[in-house]
Formats: sequence, C-alpha cells, structure tokens
Amino acid sequence: MLTGELLLRTAEPRDAHGIAVVHVRGWQRAYRGLMPQDVLDGLSISDREAGWERILDDPDRRSLTLVVERDGTVAGWAGFGAARDEDAPGTGELWGIYAHPDAWSTGVGHALLGGVEEALRAAGHEIAYLWVLAGNERAIRFYERHGWHADGGTKIEERPGLVLNELRHVKRLG
Repeated sequence: MLTGELLLRTAEPRDAHGIAVVHVRGWQRAYRGLMPQDVLDGLSISDREAGWERILDDPDRRSLTLVVERDGTVAGWAGFGAARDEDAPGTGELWGIYAHPDAWSTGVGHALLGGVEEALRAAGHEIAYLWVLAGNERAIRFYERHGWHADGGTKIEERPGLVLNELRHVKRLG
C-alpha cells in the first residue's frame, strides 16, 4: 500500500520513465483478458519511455499531461486536450488516464480526473468525452462514479496485433 501525500502537477520531461512504468503496468493489469496476453507481455517500458520523452519534449504538442506523484514517484498520469475526433469541435477529450496498479483505489485516479476536468473547464470546454475499452468494467464504473456516462458512441481502433472496441463516455463540465 502506498503512503504519503498526493501531488498533482503538470508532467515534465523528467517524468517520462515514471509515466512509462505506469503506462505499461497499467495496461498489463487492466487489460488482462481483454487483449491478447502476448501483446501485454510484449509491452516495453523502455519503448514507452522513449515515446514519452518525445511527447514531453515537444513544445508544439496538442495534449497536456498531468501526473500524480506520491513520495517522489509517479503513481498515475492523464493526457487530455481538445477533441481529436473531427465531429466534436470545441469539445475536450480525456485521451488517457492510468494509475499504477499498486495505486488503484488510493485516490490517484480521482485526483487526476478532477485535475483534467478543471483544466478542460478552464480551457473553455463545456463538454468532454473519453474512450474506454469495451469490457473494462472497472474503468467504466470509475468514470460513472465521477459523472461520465455512455452516450452510445463506439469506435474500432486497430493496432498491430489487436483490434480495440471502444465505448464513448461524456460529461458536461459546466
């Protein structure tokens, strides 16, 4: 169990490794049984870290990233910004949110989601949406507890070695 206070802040390039660890470990635990195990086993922290270094070093990036730190360690992260889908102009989007499995049910996700919603409101977004993997009941319950609801939107995202069926959840922020 984690101890200590939570610190919510904007991610910096020095956070790339911590974000990558949370990203990989979060996928490996949350998506077990929802994705092919060989895909999950093949995830690489070093590859994700390199990707996060590029993202966090890019001054022109379209998304913002928040981290929650506990005792000097990244315990969770969330990426968000303007909607990527063309049919949602002016809408905010939660692009991704993950807590390290050791930090599940400790307030990390709540802190991140609250920070994202506040930042999206401050940017002028009255409505936001997110995509959640179909069958990820833990995440769906988390979002619904925080006022997000399924609106019937679906999409299929294809990645090497897998097809992701996703469900859209929305929330009025204003």
